[in-house]
Amino acid sequence: MYLDKNSDLIKQVKNLSYKELDNLAVEIREFLLNNVSKTGGHLASNLGAVELTIALQKVFDTTKDRIVFDVGHQSYVHKIITGRKDQFYSLRQHDGLSGFPKRTESIHDAFDSGHSGTSISAAFGYAKARDLKGEDYQCVAVIGDGALTGGVAYEALNAAGDSNTPLIVILNDNEMSINSSTGGMASHLHRLRTSNGYQKFKNGLKGLVKNTPNAYKYLKNIRDMIKSAIIPAGIFEELGFKYFGPIDGHNIKEMVDTLNLAKELKRPVLIHVITKKGKGFIPAEQNPAKYHGIGSFDLSTANSKIQANHESYSDIFGRKLLSLAHSNEKICAISAAMIDATGLNYMQSTYPERVFDAGIAEQHAISFAAGLALNGMRPVVAIYSTFLQRAYDQIVTEVALQNLPVIFAIDRAGVTGRDGETHQGMFDIAFLNAIPNLTILAPKDGPELETMLEYAFTINGPVAIRYPRENSVNLPNTNAEIPQPEILISGNKNAIIAIGSMVREALDAANELGNIDLINLRQIKPIHTEFLSTLKYKKIIVVEDGCLSGGIGEAISNYFAELENAPLVKCLTWPDKFIEHGSISELRNIYKLDSEGIKIACEDYFEK
Repeated sequence: MYLDKNSDLIKQVKNLSYKELDNLAVEIREFLLNNVSKTGGHLASNLGAVELTIALQKVFDTTKDRIVFDVGHQSYVHKIITGRKDQFYSLRQHDGLSGFPKRTESIHDAFDSGHSGTSISAAFGYAKARDLKGEDYQCVAVIGDGALTGGVAYEALNAAGDSNTPLIVILNDNEMSINSSTGGMASHLHRLRTSNGYQKFKNGLKGLVKNTPNAYKYLKNIRDMIKSAIIPAGIFEELGFKYFGPIDGHNIKEMVDTLNLAKELKRPVLIHVITKKGKGFIPAEQNPAKYHGIGSFDLSTANSKIQANHESYSDIFGRKLLSLAHSNEKICAISAAMIDATGLNYMQSTYPERVFDAGIAEQHAISFAAGLALNGMRPVVAIYSTFLQRAYDQIVTEVALQNLPVIFAIDRAGVTGRDGETHQGMFDIAFLNAIPNLTILAPKDGPELETMLEYAFTINGPVAIRYPRENSVNLPNTNAEIPQPEILISGNKNAIIAIGSMVREALDAANELGNIDLINLRQIKPIHTEFLSTLKYKKIIVVEDGCLSGGIGEAISNYFAELENAPLVKCLTWPDKFIEHGSISELRNIYKLDSEGIKIACEDYFEK
């Protein structure tokens, strides 16, 4: 009814009664389930944010007011209300709607989100610019409780609270990031959620003075003193924020009333909202981690429509690490709020005391690993490539500079698909290649990942193993020892050197061409100069799932440039741009990094 094709949803939200808005919330949840079950996407977080988003749209004008969603995967309801409902069939499809806020997509999107903990900083920047320019609009940051495990959120809270700049921060507290939130802030928020003392006191005080309105005003200072003693909200108040909450994030009227009050205060305000991740869909309520990010699924059974024929690299890594941990009690593992997603759940189930969830705090995770290594442990840090970027200084200074034996298991390396620009892991080769003391490996398949993990523990220094999001398909194996390159096809005058996930694509191209050698490089850094010096090819194509600048192809080309009669090198990489969302196969096809694209490049480049 309310999601009628010709309806102006923004106008409706402004004018509907609260009962009608509750009905709209039900309809939006049904719409989300019907659509995300077909396209895949971030389901549980959006189901939990329906009423919160409706309240935001009722109070604010998002053509003028700036609402910054932290991470942004919970912005589907915002997109539906702000005119993109009829495009929702294209969510996360190539050339379709992004799964995250995108300023080029709509005037209603204030910030291109994607990583956690940044919303308060961005909204505060908007607010400061507004004040400097003498403008008049509201600035709002919507941030989850999981993001408060990251230091950048505290840096922003500290700066914004001290400034007295009008800013509204909404803490959407669903007790979840991807895995359950961990750490002291999670415990603090739990105490806030479960404290009824203050509300009972406030309601009693109001009843006591309801016939003498002036008395309540004079008792305000006493109330605030008692409030601080009864509920542990002091951390936000001490940082300079007026704290409201906890309030029911599924009660639209309560949220609207609180948001309107916050607008009038003209100061930093933090509103603590309690929501239920996955609300309205029992499987997602019971297992929000599973339905955080999900592929297409059968709505009637909640079963995935995607039947995997092969194991994921994450699972292969996780089981291998567990088997190594059986025989080496010094092995421990760390992740940043992604224990299950990175495969560390296997080791956690057997050795929970040796698996650490650092929360959404990659910098802390790396420094913590350095401390473990300094005291004789063998830490393995499993983090997605795109999130490892956040801890670059710690990799350089805490680990590599001290030459510590920390293993970085870099999951989702290379282009990862439908989450788009902010989640493509295409820069790790380049940003790691510059770091001394670091060994970088890339397996062509699951068995090679297992072998590389074993090998990494023999190195008394930092090692990074990068592997893709895809499931593993076992490729031919020549039994060449790690870290030596593996020659999969030989006897021809031209060659392809491929790295990691590109070996499979290159193998298909080489087999079809029939006159090209194929080398699986395996070790990216240090570069195998001794091996390269023996190559007598006329021309070489290097194929990698990364960017050109700083990549292995560039390193090989630079090495050969110093030699006489060396092969000419052509590099096939992702272009110098941020790669949009779409399936991995689509993107490889578009940018000619699939087997057909490699085949055509070989035909054009190599001599007939």
